[in-house]
Amino acid sequence: MNDRSTNLKAIRPTIASALVRDDMSAEERFQNETLRPVIKMQNHLLIVVFKNYIAKHKNVFYDLSLTKQLDYIENAIHKDMKFRNSLKGMVIGQFTVEEYQSYIQNSSALNKRMMNIVKERLISNIQLFKPLAKAV
Repeated sequence: MNDRSTNLKAIRPTIASALVRDDMSAEERFQNETLRPVIKMQNHLLIVVFKNYIAKHKNVFYDLSLTKQLDYIENAIHKDMKFRNSLKGMVIGQFTVEEYQSYIQNSSALNKRMMNIVKERLISNIQLFKPLAKAV
């Protein structure tokens, strides 16, 4: 393994619940070995990026009910292709070359898993998406 691969793997958090078993599908194995640790590592960046997304869309997110905010997150991730591709790039950019080679074998299914994990991360951090207090 080269230095980049070693370094990338060394800085990833360990997720105790991300079990890897022999009877798992290749996609589930990739999700638990690669996607979940990378997305957890990128959590703070994903939050900042989503805050910026809210601001670029005129802060309407803040005027929505909780249910509508959840829908907003879902729509941003699944329907706004520019935003979705940006999120994918933040995750894929943290792959080793070997992981990328595995990823491209079934990128469509893995993208779906990736975006669902990102969506769940944003939803679980929804309390962080509060409007900034206005200066008086």
